[in-house]
Amino acid sequence: MRNIEVCLTPELIHLYDLQGKIVIIVDIFRATSTMVTALANKVDSVTPVENLEVCRQMANEGYVIAGERNGKTAEGFALGNSPLSYLDNGFLDKKIAMTTTNGTLAIEKSKSGSSEILIGAFLNLHATASYLKSKKEDILILCAGWKGKFNLEDSLYAGALIDALSEDLAYDCDGALATRALYQANKNNISGFLAQASHAKRLQNHNIEADIDFCLTFDKYDLVGKLVDGKLVVWNWKTVGSRS
Repeated sequence: MRNIEVCLTPELIHLYDLQGKIVIIVDIFRATSTMVTALANKVDSVTPVENLEVCRQMANEGYVIAGERNGKTAEGFALGNSPLSYLDNGFLDKKIAMTTTNGTLAIEKSKSGSSEILIGAFLNLHATASYLKSKKEDILILCAGWKGKFNLEDSLYAGALIDALSEDLAYDCDGALATRALYQANKNNISGFLAQASHAKRLQNHNIEADIDFCLTFDKYDLVGKLVDGKLVVWNWKTVGSRS
């Protein structure tokens, strides 16, 4: 039976064998939620970039650049890391280059050996689960965390995804068992539970509670976000994996 594991922070990714596995990157507050929203609102693509300066220079190559550090828009960037910026097709057909404190670093660390890299969010939870049910590879969920540390929101997502896949995949690593238990214990009051989370409090200090509420919306979008040739795109797997 296929297996699903959870890595609770990118600082531990070296302990996992990525070879041939599908890796789902999750950064609920807010990188992967923002990426999913951008794709749902018909940007051409989102290119994740680890380095601020590299991303900044991509403005010269026709990209709209989005940069965030420590929850704030980085200096010299058109956009930060808010999913609300992309609503109503605000950047229709634009190429986005994005760098964030945690999420884009997690993507970079997942490239070696993995068969596919997906982005996960509550916003497209069951679309991602449906896609994963159609695959044959083992799965690793990588929580972006906060500057190398464990966080609650990414772990809750991991548990929710495992819960959705529990009849189709085995999960016996402690990370998978713990995150599913965390999700099951709090699934009826996720917003209330996460109000005490450290990163939620950081974002509240920046007066972006609307972002938090939006990121905790379940199944708003029916899409799969996949990294293809270094760019995140909508992966229309139901029609033989072409770009929708």
